[in-house]
Amino acid sequence: MNHTTPLGTTVSTTRRHWITALLASAALALPFAGHAAGVEDAVKELQHDWEVTRYQTAPSEREKRFEALAAKARKISEGFAGRAEPLVWEGIIVSSFAGAKGGLGALTLAKQAKSLYESSLKIDPNALDGSAYNSLGVLYYKVPGWPLGFGDKPKAQELLQKALAINPKGIDPNFFYGEYLIETGKPAEAVAYLERAVNAPPRPGRDVADAGRRAEAGELLRKARGQ
Repeated sequence: MNHTTPLGTTVSTTRRHWITALLASAALALPFAGHAAGVEDAVKELQHDWEVTRYQTAPSEREKRFEALAAKARKISEGFAGRAEPLVWEGIIVSSFAGAKGGLGALTLAKQAKSLYESSLKIDPNALDGSAYNSLGVLYYKVPGWPLGFGDKPKAQELLQKALAINPKGIDPNFFYGEYLIETGKPAEAVAYLERAVNAPPRPGRDVADAGRRAEAGELLRKARGQ
């Protein structure tokens, strides 16, 4: 005759508890998986919009385009609070907006971008292959120093080298460190970094940005060589 022993009852109950726990865990994991996929898709969209504006839009139209894109990036950062990647791209877009705008308004935007990069670094300094270090370093050597701005060449070098340590073969960290060396009067040292930028491996889905950056690197390389 079948009957349930105390041990059988315990096993059956334990099994039910495990099944319930596993189902609950799966249910909890799904929103996080969707959140991760969502942020990746959102970042890819910002990347695409940025590179089209930066490399395929007439200079006279870029300020307006970057302003609209900065507003879009702000909403994405707010929608994925606690993630570093949207903050990095919002910073890149705001920095580009500053460059297109120029004048005193550009300095205000540069300070905004600086804050965005710093916020992303607090969350995950390795996000997007250390792009926040790289982009923040660029601000530090492009923005005027005190009393007008926060520019600081030694700080720029420190940040750019951190980006290179994370992504030594990347097109952007090599390009911008090469540019930094040229702007600080060291063109001979810049050659090796700019050669790496020109010959950097392609990034999946970043064809437009890679082609544009490679062309800029080639131009700077000729300048570094005195050609």
